[in-house]
Amino acid sequence: MTNLKLSASVAALALVSATAVAAQGRDAIRIVGSSTVFPYTQAVAEQFSSSTDFPSPVVESTGTGGGMQIFCEGIGEAHPDITGASRGMTAGEFELCQQNGVESITQANIGSDGLSIAISRDNEFDWDLSLAEVYQALAAQVPVDGEWVDNPYTMWNEINSDLPEVEILAYGPPPTSGTRDAFVELAMHAGCEELPYVQEGGFDGDWVEENCSRMRQDGPFVEAGENDNLIVQRLTADANAVGIFGYSFLFENQDALKAVSINGVQPDPDTIASGDYPISRPLYFYVKNAHRGVIPGLNEFIEEYMSEDAMAPGGYLTERGMVALSDERRAEVQENVLNGAEMEAPAE
Repeated sequence: MTNLKLSASVAALALVSATAVAAQGRDAIRIVGSSTVFPYTQAVAEQFSSSTDFPSPVVESTGTGGGMQIFCEGIGEAHPDITGASRGMTAGEFELCQQNGVESITQANIGSDGLSIAISRDNEFDWDLSLAEVYQALAAQVPVDGEWVDNPYTMWNEINSDLPEVEILAYGPPPTSGTRDAFVELAMHAGCEELPYVQEGGFDGDWVEENCSRMRQDGPFVEAGENDNLIVQRLTADANAVGIFGYSFLFENQDALKAVSINGVQPDPDTIASGDYPISRPLYFYVKNAHRGVIPGLNEFIEEYMSEDAMAPGGYLTERGMVALSDERRAEVQENVLNGAEMEAPAE
């Protein structure tokens, strides 16, 4: 067989194989990622399904870290198109994507969320905690009598005599969750920095990150998995337990739960947007640009997510508890995402 004939045969075989793969390929958008972003993405999926003829997207709640791992495994129909995240992609995750051929990614900042500490409405105490008290209740190590020791506190009133004489029990996210990452950074590190032991000792940010990042593992803090609805169920069953999750879950369960104020501030859209509520963070999703125009409906789904009906103040995502971006920031995000702007490598 001549080289020309061989090349023609190979090309024909490749064309047949590609056609077969396309015929067998999936026709539904696949989305993984953050449990906090999940209800927003699910809302967009429902709107998209009701207003188009495309199949309903498959949306899975895997946690931010788990979603990044799955998202970065590769390109093609076996891999998801989008991942939601309650923190930014890390440099290590970006590198993993690059190594596996996921080279062109668009980052979409969809809005903001507050991390709520909530308790059952059956609990009659008017809860207001400082970040230092949150840290002392939940950290693996705390200062006691001038020494840095394993956390001995089991009752809230041992931390502050004005707090109730009830056992400390908090349900929160696991280490794979972006909610956990954000809580450690925004609540635990900030609370640790408020302690006189740390301030008077002159410890810097590196010391705080090294010594104040671990949640306690002796019982008062319970890792409740990626399903925030399970935390809600546990709080309704135990009026003294507190739970840690995104504001959207508190918003959706206000009939059963109430917020714990932090430094005298309740989480709501205004205090989260203004930054007055101290535990707030941006929310994201990430798109594989190689899947645009290949997975049926993906471009149209992204357009729906970026629409004013979804993202703007008063849009259906804000009705579910998301805090909208400013008009200027929202317009910038919409332009970048719809045009498939490639994100740069995050800083180490």
